[in-house]
Amino acid sequence: SLTVLQALEDGLKKADADPSVKAVMICGENGKFSAGADIRGFSSPKRNGTVLGPIVSLIERSEKPVVAAIEGIALGGGLEITLGCHYRIAHVKAQLGLPEVTLGLLPGAEGTQRLPRLIGVPAALDIITTGRHISATEALKLGLVDEIVEENTVEAAIRLANKV
Repeated sequence: SLTVLQALEDGLKKADADPSVKAVMICGENGKFSAGADIRGFSSPKRNGTVLGPIVSLIERSEKPVVAAIEGIALGGGLEITLGCHYRIAHVKAQLGLPEVTLGLLPGAEGTQRLPRLIGVPAALDIITTGRHISATEALKLGLVDEIVEENTVEAAIRLANKV
């Protein structure tokens, strides 16, 4: 939603400007990282200029380490947010993917560029063109996530952020 995008952008800018902040952790709520955009919003009038691509770039450019704590699902724009992060930790039951292609939509926040850089072209093409969801275990094997945990993902991400 626009509210989430604006809060994410504001929080990142505030963290970057605050010298007492040493790292940033991004997580979802209620056991889900993010299911991505609500496609019903695509047909709404102008969305106040707040779009996901520049926010993912803001994450990527952060001089402070940014860690994604992926629980439940990170799909579409949710996965693209994680691709901008410097580190990704996923719960063992997490699912990741770019399912918008099954609706005839291409990932719109540069996921088609970031994913191949991270996991290589053949694996990325499979994920991008099929829209299939991959498990956290497969994501770890591909190099899409840095670590999988069975415990509290947020706490593990905070530990990693403190370590780096």
